[in-house]
Amino acid sequence: MSRKKPIKNNTDEAAFSEKDFLVTTREEMERRGWKQCDVVLISGDAYIDSPFIGTAVVGRMLEQMGYKVGIIGQPDIENGEDIGRLGEPRLFWGVSGGSIDSMVSNYTATKKFRNSDDYTPGGKNNKRPDRAVLVYSNLIRRYFKNTVPIVLGGIEASLRRVTHYDYWTNKLRKPILFDSKADILIYGMGETALRELVHALDEGKEYRDIRGLCYIAKEPVEAYHQLPSHDECLKEKEKFIDLFDLFYDNNDPISAKGLCQKVDTRYSIQNPPCDYLDESEMDAVSALPFTRELHPYHRPQGKVKCLETIKFSIMTHQGCWGECNFCAIGVHQGRTIRTRSEESIVAEAKEFTTYKDFKGIISDVGGPTANMYGYECKKKLKLGTCDHQRCVDSRHLCSSMRVDHSRVINMMKQVREVPGVKKAFVASGIRYDLINEDPKHGYSYLKELVRHHISGQMKVAPEHTQQHVLDLMGKPGKQTLIDFKKLYDKLNREEGKKQFLTYYLIAAHPGCEEKDMHELKRFTQEELKMNPEQAQVFTPTPGTYSAVMYYTEMDPVTRKKIFVEKDTRRKEKQKEIVVKKQVFKRGFAS
Repeated sequence: MSRKKPIKNNTDEAAFSEKDFLVTTREEMERRGWKQCDVVLISGDAYIDSPFIGTAVVGRMLEQMGYKVGIIGQPDIENGEDIGRLGEPRLFWGVSGGSIDSMVSNYTATKKFRNSDDYTPGGKNNKRPDRAVLVYSNLIRRYFKNTVPIVLGGIEASLRRVTHYDYWTNKLRKPILFDSKADILIYGMGETALRELVHALDEGKEYRDIRGLCYIAKEPVEAYHQLPSHDECLKEKEKFIDLFDLFYDNNDPISAKGLCQKVDTRYSIQNPPCDYLDESEMDAVSALPFTRELHPYHRPQGKVKCLETIKFSIMTHQGCWGECNFCAIGVHQGRTIRTRSEESIVAEAKEFTTYKDFKGIISDVGGPTANMYGYECKKKLKLGTCDHQRCVDSRHLCSSMRVDHSRVINMMKQVREVPGVKKAFVASGIRYDLINEDPKHGYSYLKELVRHHISGQMKVAPEHTQQHVLDLMGKPGKQTLIDFKKLYDKLNREEGKKQFLTYYLIAAHPGCEEKDMHELKRFTQEELKMNPEQAQVFTPTPGTYSAVMYYTEMDPVTRKKIFVEKDTRRKEKQKEIVVKKQVFKRGFAS
């Protein structure tokens, strides 16, 4: 497919001028002859024009539709000059906390402030406010009275669209529309909802029936699922579990109903999800004219670290049906895989070779889970996701899900054979348990990875090894990891390569005690023959069952009480147990 870029045979970042980006200053507006933007987008990130940056994708989509779009990245919140530098938009303000939830970006799991920010020029964490969505929305309200609608989007808003547990204040908070004073929230990826909303606002039509939107109403929508009220959730923890169950089970465009929740004297209304993009629509979004650079406005402040990873990476699909309980991807991106065509992906790889700073290395070819590309459950595609039944959990894979790595193998082969591409790495996570679930192509897929697509080490995410903890996490059992490691080591020996596995591990997840971390440490020494160098303390983020467990101290399935470590010092101790250096002797630690 054709890919129209702002500069043919584009070069290094200096070759891109302001005219190749979306507008971000009044001077740029004037040079284009604009008196007013149709839409102004506010983001907690600097303006990076990349398909991996949600605000840039929204801006480019609206631009393609013929609208005048401006972006203000990381505005100064001390006054109204910065957020108002483009003036008031004609149709709406779009507000996002950025690519990462601002509270997760700003604080560690033990609530220590992070000094660095990969999406801020210069890398210093001094531009993204806490609760960025609330701050930006209220800033607009302060300086633009009776303004056009404020529309929230992005992961920070999406995960907070109903009553949610806030780890940083240790309490339940209202749906974010109530605290933000915004008018509309587009949840999930929301591409279809965005298109319909901008047309409705431009034509002066009713927008509250658009799928994929949330809004506040004076009256309930009786046809929707009635969630426990915010007040009921505050009074009774099991009501909060009830709310989350309905919230979680109604995220699929085919099977979901709308949600209605009473908050004080008003109602939070969540319309059913908007339709996902099909393959041709996914390709069209990927072909938008991104420069893959930081806007010149931000460059004097320094480089943004994230560009080192995302500039020459390819996103092959959206969605994940892995359903790890601590991960919000299923709620935000959805549990159905939407795949780009091989032609689109190869075209993007060919485009990289036109950049003078491209050294032949593609950093990543993948998605939320790299080996979910190119196949889905036929039943799910027809009927939507199942209620209370997962595609995969800690014990088994649903028999309706037919794992098939054949298409991803073919796609990776085409990418690495593009002239000018030396290496195309797969840095995204893979579900190693799916390798054995594909008797026809699983072995071949791993062999292709080992032979062509690993940069010295491969990252896998077992997270833990104790079965009761894995059950609460929704992760596969430890025998699956043992079997995978044996196969991985065997293939590396056959290929004459010395490539290693590195492991993501989590400490202090609900259900995990110190004795479980000692067992995890023993397993890594005796079975994996290694000392873990990294482990992260669990962070309860909105939109996840693990956060529900952390707040309620209950297993949301059985409603039985579970152990939850809440003392910061003991959380750190759990982590220290598994990362503490040991001296190996005869293959074991001593």
